[in-house]
Amino acid sequence: MAEATKIQENLIELIKAEARQLGFDELGISKAQHLPEDARLMEDWLQQGFQANMSYLERNREKRYDPRLLVEGTATVITVLQNYFPSEKLTEENNYKIAKYAYGKDYHKLIRKKLEKLLNFIENHTGKLEGARAFTDSAPVLDRAWAQKSGLGFIGKNTCLIHPRKGSFFFIGHLLIPIALEPSANEITDYCGTCRRCLDACPTGALVEAHRLDARKCISYLTIEHKGELPEALKQQFEGWIFGCDICQDVCPWNRFARPHNEPGFLLSEQLKKMQKPDWEKLDENTFNELFAGSAVKRAAFNGLKRNIDFIKND
Repeated sequence: MAEATKIQENLIELIKAEARQLGFDELGISKAQHLPEDARLMEDWLQQGFQANMSYLERNREKRYDPRLLVEGTATVITVLQNYFPSEKLTEENNYKIAKYAYGKDYHKLIRKKLEKLLNFIENHTGKLEGARAFTDSAPVLDRAWAQKSGLGFIGKNTCLIHPRKGSFFFIGHLLIPIALEPSANEITDYCGTCRRCLDACPTGALVEAHRLDARKCISYLTIEHKGELPEALKQQFEGWIFGCDICQDVCPWNRFARPHNEPGFLLSEQLKKMQKPDWEKLDENTFNELFAGSAVKRAAFNGLKRNIDFIKND
């Protein structure tokens, strides 16, 4: 038994070292199981209608609460964090704003490739793991809940995962594997305390209370996921955001610990750095495709981004 434990500990250390080599910032391990408290909170949130028109959140709910139903045979959830905090930000002078996560290439593809490399590394030590899967914001998985469970942070009042030494500007990815690995240390305590900077800073009141986000008022949801006309009642409250919003993270005291990422794929392009309000306002589809080739901004599509710009350009 002691020898088996030692072998597993060595494997976990090898996995963590490989994850660092691939550019991941943190890795945690959890036992695959049902998450009853997170399921209860999610169901209550859905009952309130806070998901707006994101109907995909209403589907496959049992799979979302238990990864063993999503991928049969799953025994362990390996969770990774990828920093995207930039060393250089878009100028705010005579400019519109896009969320930092969309500065570079689409994180879905980039992180998935890294996760597949990590899985190949694990299989080199364990043999082929039938049914193992890699996910990054691409399946019904409670990303922040698993990150919290594996000791990678706590979920703040702004609903973001916060690492107490590195802040919240992270993407989250997972490997679901069919072998049992020893879980990481216990969950990290919620360190928000009495702070309410994120709640007070949200210009649309989307953070209706601590840990509770109403997507119907959220600038990020409205500028990315929402289809159709934007709500006129919020027109004066967008504060220049045309894709996503970072306000509740920018004001968070924990992000004083955020350090620039080392991922070349997330760097600002020279063309994007040169954009100013007049350039955005005359944006055509060809320029959009050049600016955002391989970018998460493609999610809003050209027409969606133009809608956002037109909505606030005379503020």
